[in-house]
Amino acid sequence: MVANTVDVLNDRCPSRQVIALIADKWSILVLYALSREGTLRYGQLQRTVRGISQKMLTQTLRELERNGLVSRMVYEVVPPQVEYELTDLGKSLRRVLSELCGWAQGNLEQVARARELYDLEKGNPT
Repeated sequence: MVANTVDVLNDRCPSRQVIALIADKWSILVLYALSREGTLRYGQLQRTVRGISQKMLTQTLRELERNGLVSRMVYEVVPPQVEYELTDLGKSLRRVLSELCGWAQGNLEQVARARELYDLEKGNPT
């Protein structure tokens, strides 16, 4: 291995933390929603990412904001209005997110077949 080479398979590699951040189920979906829809208010984001709880959305947004992928804009109005959007760093993930989601949609049937075969072979209930 060459010195100073990043190796995400090494448990001490700092890049692992970044991969863990964006590879999280809810992070990917929130980032993809903001990538596809643009700036969204909290409620719009929760309706867009169906199935995410209020607590999980709040935690995910805080983590993404902390790591510079999402910006939070608070407007001093009554009632308070908060909007979220991708930062430039977050926008740099657009192509990757689009390709990942496209791959998932394009391979749904193959994954379902593989699951069925596995469950049949292993005797797992479906």
